[in-house]
Amino acid sequence: MEADEIVRRLFDASIAAKRDAAPIVTEPLTQAGAAMVRCLLADGRILSCGNGGSAADAQHFSSELLNRFDRDRPGLPGIALTTDSSALTSIANDYSYDQIFSKQVTALGRRGDMLLAISTSGNSANVNQAITAAHGREMNVVALSGRDGGEMATLMASGDVEIRVPSQVTARIQEVHLLIIHCLCEFIDQTLIGPRDV
Repeated sequence: MEADEIVRRLFDASIAAKRDAAPIVTEPLTQAGAAMVRCLLADGRILSCGNGGSAADAQHFSSELLNRFDRDRPGLPGIALTTDSSALTSIANDYSYDQIFSKQVTALGRRGDMLLAISTSGNSANVNQAITAAHGREMNVVALSGRDGGEMATLMASGDVEIRVPSQVTARIQEVHLLIIHCLCEFIDQTLIGPRDV
């Protein structure tokens, strides 16, 4: 297959994944955005976690809160649990890799905070343990998943929102997750600082 054909096919697959996901994720996405706004208005913080590409997405979301999305506004409290290499490696070494996020949630999370938990399969043990830890701290969860939702889907409690991308392909799920993150950021900004002028 020629290189330009590979590119065209990947673009087409990404566009199709977003088009197929839109009617399925719209309602939970708006619910998640509203929950995040309520959390932030109540002086809560949003913690985020994931592995690999999902770790990058967690950090991306946190940076959009702390700095800005694409309009000037005061920083918002977002904490990516994927960035402290000393904490991550000490927890993995002394306890278990499965606890690298849950121990941070237990230490940093407060009642009224939220957890953004990201796993394309829904079966990341450390992300799922973070969800359990968040519930123990009386925090609600927004979960970004894919495929059939995996174990993550079984962990959702009252007040939680799962946004599941209807795809079996990790790369397509991640591409839609990024768009979902940008939608959440836009929802937060439009609610907190008003609609766009243009």
